[in-house]
Amino acid sequence: MREMIAFILMGIGVAFNLLGCIGLIRLPDLYNRLQASTKCVTLGTIFIMAGVLVYSGWNGVGIKALLTLVFILITAPTAAHALARGAHKSGVKLWEKSVCDKYEEEKK
Repeated sequence: MREMIAFILMGIGVAFNLLGCIGLIRLPDLYNRLQASTKCVTLGTIFIMAGVLVYSGWNGVGIKALLTLVFILITAPTAAHALARGAHKSGVKLWEKSVCDKYEEEKK
C-alpha cells in the first residue's frame, strides 16, 4: 500500500514537471514562461520528493527528501520572483496582449 501511494505521488510530480516543460515551450514571453515553469516544476519536484519520503520512510534517504522538499518550496518561488523583477528592471517587455503590469503600477 505504501509503495502504491509513493508511486502515485511520483506520477503526479512527473505530470506537473511535464506541464512545466510544455509551458516553457508554448507560452509567449519570459514572465509567462517563468510563472508556468516555476509553479509546475516546484509542485512536481515536491510531489516526487514526497513520494520518495513515503517510499523510503524515515531513514537517511527520506530525511534528505524532506529537506530537499522544504528547500525547493522556499527557494524556487523566491528565485522566480527575483528573476522576474530583474528582467523587468532591465527592460524586458511583456507580451503585447498582457492585461496589466503590477511592477509598473508600483512605480507610480
